[in-house]
Amino acid sequence: MLSTLIELQRLKGLDRTGWTLRGLPNGTESVAAHSFGVSATAMLLADRCIAQGVTVNVEKVLRMALLHDWAEARVGDMPRTATLYFGAAARKQAETAAFLDVVSGVDAENSYTTLYDDYEQRRSLEARLVKAADVLDLLIEVLALERAGARGLDEFWEVAEKPEFNLEGTPEQIVQELLESILKSRGELNRNV
Repeated sequence: MLSTLIELQRLKGLDRTGWTLRGLPNGTESVAAHSFGVSATAMLLADRCIAQGVTVNVEKVLRMALLHDWAEARVGDMPRTATLYFGAAARKQAETAAFLDVVSGVDAENSYTTLYDDYEQRRSLEARLVKAADVLDLLIEVLALERAGARGLDEFWEVAEKPEFNLEGTPEQIVQELLESILKSRGELNRNV
């Protein structure tokens, strides 16, 4: 267990590459900071769903959100542009192999692997909520950076144009309301610039 925990410590100092490639300073956001944001967002989304009568396994949501980027301890934070060069299949294969290596010493019951596979395949409502939280946290970070004066980040907003969370009913409505709130805040920011 100790070797896995030591390896996961790397995520605290591993910068999210997208910010670095856009000229933002090192330390703008680490993978671990992003995972925290995803976890907090996913928990709040799940709690809102539960409050509106939807059955959600919050422990599953939190576990999935915490481990969704563990592979990056081995392969780094590959920006979206890397997929253009490596291809989506090669990227996914590398990330899956890295994840399996990271958890090999602590996943005797395959519970982490099952959660990771569910997240990657978006099989459960919980996986789809975590994916939505992943995208929403990105947008919240972009909004925070723009509020602090960063410019040239328009391409990150493209994910908001046609988000494919594969949610329906109440969960879709809850995610859409948060997305619209983020977009409204950005619109107000742009009017004030």
